[in-house]
Amino acid sequence: MTVRRRALAAVAAMITSLIATTPAGATDTEVDLALVLALDSSASVDADEFALQRGGLAAAFRDREVVEAIAAGPLRRIAVTVMEWAGAVQQTVSVEWVVVADSTGALTLADRIDALERAIPTGATSIAGALVFGNALLRTAPFEATRRVIDLSGDGRNNQGQNVEDVRRLVVAHGVTINGLAILNEHPTLNHYFQDRVIGGPGAFVEIAEDYSAYVGAIRRKLIREIRSLTVSDAILPPESRVQLVAALPPGP
Repeated sequence: MTVRRRALAAVAAMITSLIATTPAGATDTEVDLALVLALDSSASVDADEFALQRGGLAAAFRDREVVEAIAAGPLRRIAVTVMEWAGAVQQTVSVEWVVVADSTGALTLADRIDALERAIPTGATSIAGALVFGNALLRTAPFEATRRVIDLSGDGRNNQGQNVEDVRRLVVAHGVTINGLAILNEHPTLNHYFQDRVIGGPGAFVEIAEDYSAYVGAIRRKLIREIRSLTVSDAILPPESRVQLVAALPPGP
């Protein structure tokens, strides 16, 4: 069997497994949001570009407004995991599921992300494979989540594995929202591809970074929008509580 056929068979097996599997039993922990953050580690991403993804994501969790968004939720906590993705069978968990419920938790997560070593040095671009893997992480997460979201960053189109639109339909059918962060350094119209073929589910949207240097601002905006959602209001949490939550954060820019 060729490498390509083995990869396709493995992806097909994962999809079949997801169809047949019911969500794992949750623990007593309830969260407003279970969020999979998927970082592009394919061949089109060099070491400096991956470092900008990693650093931008870490900076976002040090941002006062991101933590305020968490504080505005009914349960005042979210669950986060970070993964890398490349080819059809090239995905790995970089940060296991962690609950972020205060500024200390957000800063601790930021430090963990900053310390990550790149686990996948190269590979094809299988958005479909990343979505299958992210969906599996959500379905086995040990939390009861009001919303479940895959936040996928990428700079290219799906070029290996299953048809990405087929996988999108499967993932959305499981109650998951897929959001995209399109990095336009190589494909100036990638945001349209993400809009048409990748994102899906309630409130799905595409954020844009013109290049990797703009990633830090784009992932910050994206996280704030994802965490808040259209159903979350600052009125849920008294202002004095939000002030207490973010007091340990450094001043914003």
